[in-house]
Amino acid sequence: MDEVALDAYSGVVSSVAAALVPSVAALSVAGPPGSRRGGGSGSAVLFTPDAVPDPTGYLLTNAHVVGPATHGVVEFADGSDARVDVVGADPLSDLAVVRARSTLTVAPVQLGEADSLRVGQLVVAVGHPLGLAGSVTAGVVSGLGRSLPTRSGATARVIEDVIQTDAALNPGNSGGALADSAARVVGINTAVAGVGLGLAVPINATTRRIVGALIRYGRVRRGYLGLVSAPAPLPPDLAAKVGRRKGVRVVEVVTGSPAHRSGLSAGDLILTADRKPVTDAQGMQRLLFDDAIGRPLPITVWRRGAMVDVIAVPTEL
Repeated sequence: MDEVALDAYSGVVSSVAAALVPSVAALSVAGPPGSRRGGGSGSAVLFTPDAVPDPTGYLLTNAHVVGPATHGVVEFADGSDARVDVVGADPLSDLAVVRARSTLTVAPVQLGEADSLRVGQLVVAVGHPLGLAGSVTAGVVSGLGRSLPTRSGATARVIEDVIQTDAALNPGNSGGALADSAARVVGINTAVAGVGLGLAVPINATTRRIVGALIRYGRVRRGYLGLVSAPAPLPPDLAAKVGRRKGVRVVEVVTGSPAHRSGLSAGDLILTADRKPVTDAQGMQRLLFDDAIGRPLPITVWRRGAMVDVIAVPTEL
């Protein structure tokens, strides 16, 4: 790498750091009242939520950072701090929102769009790992479309389209920002998956919907069908007819569930849901937010050589 290229790279990373370090706070939360369990710590990103009448003082972090806590403290790189309340947390997306009790003088970050990322693209991680305030690391997007299993009680899901990066992440980076070269936050760092491998929850339309629900309701309402599914190839003749190669195979249907009542059964190959093509389990998950609860959901499946239409009515998870 020649000196000019190195200077250009350094200039981009430095400009992103200058824009984001002031807006990424260290977050400490208290343990549950009466519990011997200690609190948690990580990072949090000050942002401006969409369509909120008074969109000030909101910070985005990870659900696993706040845990069961209801309040905590944020401290910014300039030394200012504020008490915060947990507005809502969603373990199934590993996202949480906290809000400062007092007015903040720090400027919020600009949220970007993770769906426009490309493998090999420069990204910068900003957080407070290992108690080291305002730490900045840089790397590239080393993978896209990863899945991260999550659990809330007996319910298991996967976070879809997770960003994989080789920007160094350490304990305490969780809840911090992953940004592109224009200092737009495209992900919230969530996990260290191994040496030289970190994962971030993407900022996209689904994330924004989850954040909006956390702010309005304190939780995310999701629809429930009661089936286990997996991606599966379509038979060649069917693939040619519908213009794609993959569908979703129903592996198991829970007895008495909305899927069971609709007539879905193990072995069915789901082609469309809500009249939209379905090629993976995440495609089904995207349809099962609050507006799907109690609403008829048309599903087309391939069963024993024929297309079959069923109507399922999701209940609340």
